[in-house]
Amino acid sequence: MFLAIPRSIRRFIYALLILALAWFWILMGASPAYAETKFLNYSNANLTGQDLSNQDFEGGVFVSAEMRETNFKGANLKNSMLTKGNLLGADLSGANLQGSLIDRVTLYKANLSNAILVGATLTNTILDEAEITGVDFTDAILDRYTTAQLCKRAAGTNPMTGVDTRESLGCR
Repeated sequence: MFLAIPRSIRRFIYALLILALAWFWILMGASPAYAETKFLNYSNANLTGQDLSNQDFEGGVFVSAEMRETNFKGANLKNSMLTKGNLLGADLSGANLQGSLIDRVTLYKANLSNAILVGATLTNTILDEAEITGVDFTDAILDRYTTAQLCKRAAGTNPMTGVDTRESLGCR
């Protein structure tokens, strides 16, 4: 029955089939567009003592990273994931940690002065002897014990947000 179709119409049908296959081939090869082109993964990295001040690490992943005495002064760590890390004696002064997950991190004797921790989650994190003058903890998630300990030494106003540290912690 197909052979009864005139030759010109068969050529037309073949041309349509080839165009349809070409179109399908092009669509199958298309790659999706991504909103974010960078992905910073420093998991298990040893960043001890490095000067990473004023750098952009937004959305970075620092899982189990060794960051003792690392200089993150003024760095953008917004929406970063810092879990199981060691920031013992690190300098995070003026750093933007807004919306970051800071879970099971050692911040013992770290300098957090004037840092922005708005909306950050700090769970099971050691903040003993950390410098917190001028830190903005607005809407940060902290356990009651940690909040009580921080309120004993909270002071200052964050120069970027204008928020009082004691007020952002909800100290009485």
